Amino acid sequence: MTGAPDPRLRRVWRPYTQMQTEPAPWKAVRTEGTRIHLEDGRTLLDGIASWWTACHGYNHPHIVAAMEAQLRAMPHVMFGGLTHEPALALADRLAAVLPGAGTEAALGHVFFCDSGSVAVEVAMKMAVQYWRNRGEAARNRGEAARNRFVCFRFGYHGDTMGAMSVCDPIEGMHALFRGYFPEQVLADIPRTAEARAAFESLLARHRDEAAAVIVEPMLQAAGGMKLHDADTLRFVAEAARRHGMLFIADEIATGFGRTGRMFACDHAGVVPDIVCIGKAMTGGAIGMAATAASAAVFDAFLSDDASRALMHGPSYMANPLGCAAALAALDLFADGTTVARAAAMEAEIAAGLAPCRDILGVRDVRAFGAMGAVQLESPRDFPWMKDRFVERGVWLRPFGDVVYLMPPLIATPEEVAVLTGAIVDVLREREGRND
Repeated sequence: MTGAPDPRLRRVWRPYTQMQTEPAPWKAVRTEGTRIHLEDGRTLLDGIASWWTACHGYNHPHIVAAMEAQLRAMPHVMFGGLTHEPALALADRLAAVLPGAGTEAALGHVFFCDSGSVAVEVAMKMAVQYWRNRGEAARNRGEAARNRFVCFRFGYHGDTMGAMSVCDPIEGMHALFRGYFPEQVLADIPRTAEARAAFESLLARHRDEAAAVIVEPMLQAAGGMKLHDADTLRFVAEAARRHGMLFIADEIATGFGRTGRMFACDHAGVVPDIVCIGKAMTGGAIGMAATAASAAVFDAFLSDDASRALMHGPSYMANPLGCAAALAALDLFADGTTVARAAAMEAEIAAGLAPCRDILGVRDVRAFGAMGAVQLESPRDFPWMKDRFVERGVWLRPFGDVVYLMPPLIATPEEVAVLTGAIVDVLREREGRND
C-alpha cells in the first residue's frame, strides 16, 4: 500500500484480524465480473469470490436489475404477520432445486434468515425442538432430552454460539471459547471401514441424547478445504438415520454449484432432513440465508399449542431485496451451464496446481469442482504471500495451512490459469526464501 493509512481504519474492527499488528487493508472502490478495482488504480482477479459468495461474478446485470426494481417497489417489510411475493416465489424455487426435489423427502419448507451462522442456529433449534414436539410418548422414551449434536473434526459452521459449538473445538478457530458454548459430540469423518465401525459405535452411545448429525457434505471448507467422497457422505447420512437421529447438511459453502453439482448432497443422492444454505444464494449481491426442512420435520411443529411453534424471527427475515437477488441468481443457474462450468474447473485447477507437488513445504494438492487447495506444512510467510499475490494482480487469502482457490463460477479457463499460475510462482518464491 502507498500513502498514509486512513485514520478511520481504527474505527472499524475487522474480521479475524489482530488489529495491533496486521497492516491496513487494501481499499476496494469498484467491482465487475471477476475483478476487484482498488483505490490505487490496480485491478485484482478475484480467486475466492468474496468468501465464496460471488458465484456469478460481481455486478451481474440481471441481479442488479432485479434488485433495482425491488428497491423501488419495497426494499423491506417485516415478515411477522405479513408476507410478500418475492419470498413466496423464492421458497417455491428453492424447493424445486434443493436435494430431493419432487420426492416425499423433499426439503419443501423454507425458513429465511440473514446469514449462514444464523441458518445453522435455526437448524439446530429445529432439530432440538423436533424431538420436544413429538409428544408425551416420545418424552417417556427419553427423546425430549435430545439436545446435543454429533459434529466432525475440522468442521466449521459459523461464529454464533450454537454454530461455534458444532465446529471443531481444537483445530478450529473457536478454541478460545471452550466452556462458553455447549459441548457437543466430536467425531472423525469415517472414511475407512475401521472409522465407520467407530462412528456407528459412537452414535449408538449417544442415541438418546443427540438430536442430529451435522456435516458439511463432501467439502469441509473453512476447516482446511478437506474432502470426503460420496460414499462417505452417504454412510454418514444412513448411519444417522439407523440410530434415530436427524441429518443436517450444511451446504452454505458447498451449495449453488460450487462442487460441480447444484448441491454437494446431489453427488451422493442424499436428502438431508434439514439443509442450511447461504453465501452464493444471492450471487454475492446481498446477505441472505435459509434453512429448509422436510415435511416430517415441519409437521412436528404443527399443533393447536402455540408453544410448539419455531420461536425464531430475524428482523430482516425474507428481506425482499435479498429474495429478488436470489431469484435472479437462480435464473442464472437455470440452463445448467454455470454448474457445468464449475465441474469443468476441477480438471483445470488440478492441472494448474499440479506443479506445487514438487515444491518444498507442500504437503498435499487437491481439487473438487470449482475449488483448489494447496496444503502446506506450515502457514509461514502468509502475510508476505498475500502481498505477493496482490503484486501479481490476484486476490487470494490463505488461511490455516492452506492456500486455496474458490473463484467465481464464471471464471474462464484463462483466468483459472492466471490464478493457479500465481500460486505456483509465489510458492516457488517462498521455497527460495526459506532455503
